[in-house]
Amino acid sequence: MPSTTLIRRISSWSILIGIAIFALKLTAWWITGSVALFSDAMESVVNVVASIVAWYAIRVSFLPADENHPFGHHKAEYFSAVLEGVLIVVAALLILREAALAFAQPHALAAPAAGLVINAAAAVGNGVWAFVLMRVGRRARSPALVADGKHLWTDVITSAGIIVGLLLAVSTGWLWLDPVMSIVVAGNILWHGWHLVRSSVQGLMDTAIDPQDLAEIERVVAQNSEGALEFHDLKTREAGRARFVEFHLVVPSQMTVERAHEICDRIEHALARSIPGARVTIHVEPTHKAKHA
Repeated sequence: MPSTTLIRRISSWSILIGIAIFALKLTAWWITGSVALFSDAMESVVNVVASIVAWYAIRVSFLPADENHPFGHHKAEYFSAVLEGVLIVVAALLILREAALAFAQPHALAAPAAGLVINAAAAVGNGVWAFVLMRVGRRARSPALVADGKHLWTDVITSAGIIVGLLLAVSTGWLWLDPVMSIVVAGNILWHGWHLVRSSVQGLMDTAIDPQDLAEIERVVAQNSEGALEFHDLKTREAGRARFVEFHLVVPSQMTVERAHEICDRIEHALARSIPGARVTIHVEPTHKAKHA
């Protein structure tokens, strides 16, 4: 798993890279006057704001547990992802407004070749950084970094669509293609923004971990519970990088507390090796609490 320092450093770099990409896209719009390129630049404004929010949320999420937050601050990143989804929706509404104005007053593009080249360079930069964010974010189990990466990848897709649309507009003279591409961009942004908010809200609602990891937990507990009779009532939930696991472990009634504690320690250590970020709680019960024959 990536180190805390690396995660924080990458979240800081996202802000600087976002500003650079925004500057490129703003230049492309300024020299062409294209409403579609303006839409692309507006989405980059959201990227910068979202990167700042993600940077702050990641810093909060790494704070140690305290009296008011005994389970830690891991969920702070989910709030960042939800806010990023809301900002995406706001950007889409601004883009739709500009598209409506462009339909009312269509105009030819100035210096389209230079503008498209600059926008293409910005899209390539976004694509490379989106890949880095999603790769590191998944390894670090960071919702904020993954959300930022997915948002940037959405930006790459919309930029590609805009470039294709404007090439058609320039070659055919159909000026209405410019605002049409802007509307397509807004629709795509709204779609991805909805999915981003939905997945982040699921994290805030203490969603259980995925079935593959759940099966791994059951396997690890079964293999390391020698001396116990059974385990049951297994429950899991995710909170950013942390994954909480709790279950009941039935041991023979005559077993000493020390021996039962040794079994619990063995299980906890095995889960820590197999499930990064696992926080394990085991409730030990006597024989008559067994639920299986």
